[in-house]
Amino acid sequence: MEKDLFYIDKVLDGDNAAFAELINRHKAMVFTIANRILKSREDAEEIAQDVFLKVFQSLSNFKREAKFSTWVYRIAFNTAVSKTRKKSLEVLAIDEHMIENYTFDEILDETGGLSLDDKKRYFEMALKKVPEEDNLLLTMFYLEEQTVEEISEITGLSVSNVKVKLHRTRKKLYEHINVMLKYRIGELI
Repeated sequence: MEKDLFYIDKVLDGDNAAFAELINRHKAMVFTIANRILKSREDAEEIAQDVFLKVFQSLSNFKREAKFSTWVYRIAFNTAVSKTRKKSLEVLAIDEHMIENYTFDEILDETGGLSLDDKKRYFEMALKKVPEEDNLLLTMFYLEEQTVEEISEITGLSVSNVKVKLHRTRKKLYEHINVMLKYRIGELI
């Protein structure tokens, strides 16, 4: 975060070349968010350009209350959702303890004695089987290691709703992985 603030200060002081470093630091996740929502590489690339243009134009409005990455990802999310003209998501109430912060490794432990490469491959295959919105939440939480609170800020969902969606999606992910593993075992027998 401190590096982001360093580059932000340089850009605000007139060093536009420093903005390239901010783009490099966040372009992968901005593209991922846009691509997961839009399901089109070309549209995602266009949205990513729009996002960084918006970020540049409104950089002086960044209040530094949240992480810069959260602010950028929120802009990416909103821009992509606006492009799809999606209806707003319903907010659900949920018990705070319904989801725990499982790590990527803990999810992969469900795959037993497979190699790390095989575990990641099964995780990626299962990730493709869940709805895109859920896929995006899992990507932000497990692969990009965003907190539930940061995901809430990025997506505009309540913290409780993010927890519910992560809980439900994690269950779906386990089911998909288990089906794939049973199929694999069936092939070996």
